[in-house]
Amino acid sequence: MRLFLFLFAATLMAGANMQLYPKRSCGLYNNLKHTYNRDNLQLDMHQSYEMLKHHKGQYLLKVPGATPPQRWVDDDCLSLRPLRGTPLYGKQNSDNKVAKNAEPQSKPQLQQAVPQSNLLALSWQNAFCQTHRYRKECKRSQHLFGGKSNFTLHGLWPQPKNRVYCGVDRRFVTADRYKHWNKLPEPKMTPQTKAALEEVMPGVSGNLHRHEWIKHGTCYGTDAEHYFQDAVALAKSVRQSAVADFFRKNEGKRIGIERLRRVFDQTFGSGSGKRVEMRCKGGLITELWLHLGSGGSNLSKALLAGTLVHSRCRYGIVGRAGYGR
Repeated sequence: MRLFLFLFAATLMAGANMQLYPKRSCGLYNNLKHTYNRDNLQLDMHQSYEMLKHHKGQYLLKVPGATPPQRWVDDDCLSLRPLRGTPLYGKQNSDNKVAKNAEPQSKPQLQQAVPQSNLLALSWQNAFCQTHRYRKECKRSQHLFGGKSNFTLHGLWPQPKNRVYCGVDRRFVTADRYKHWNKLPEPKMTPQTKAALEEVMPGVSGNLHRHEWIKHGTCYGTDAEHYFQDAVALAKSVRQSAVADFFRKNEGKRIGIERLRRVFDQTFGSGSGKRVEMRCKGGLITELWLHLGSGGSNLSKALLAGTLVHSRCRYGIVGRAGYGR
């Protein structure tokens, strides 16, 4: 035991880097005083961390994917050995690079704090395909000319908007930013959830779901299965509502934000419309952004707990199916 303590102390004094393992979930702070934690990051119980420095009862760690990647944490939150029974995502070398067979960002990120607000982005598929004609999902005839016009799921985004890429390895962040979504790992979800997601998110055919999980889902505070289950349920609440009927009845017509908000109030509760904004391009209403409160799949409850917003787009045309307005 004495020899172990001596070697540990010698390592600290020499300033050598070493791998440390979380004993419990603790905040990862940008400064020694623990007054700022950008993106509200927490230690991930399923991965090891490279120690860069020890100072005044705290470790300075290297946290891949964090901005900046150097974070301070109390030294009693970590140990030299992983807790018994704690599965790590993948073996890491001395440079803290993830092994080739590791997929840290496709596993549950249960230690990521649950965001207090989220943004649900829904595309009006007719307008989306009119402005993105060559996207894979828009080349399918059922999304252009046949079937029933409806909203599709773009994404469920934890807020604030800079809350992205939580605990994601840098190589996947780079691939995502260059839109190499085919190089991103497949999110872990059941076949039932995947099928439900494909129904409301045609972009799955172009790996949109991989992008959404890596950039946004990893910050949602759950695993991919529950993240996409919530996103699908929220999207379906709008797709099966009077809001979708209202859009279908007004295809080719110009509508205003106040009229749309009244429909939301009548459908999801008084005051819910004030949490909705329209996004427009070229005079077309391309998306609805719904500002929600924390977590869950109850849209009425989430909307009423959301933030009041101003819509920069006040009027827009509801796109028809096909390439005409």
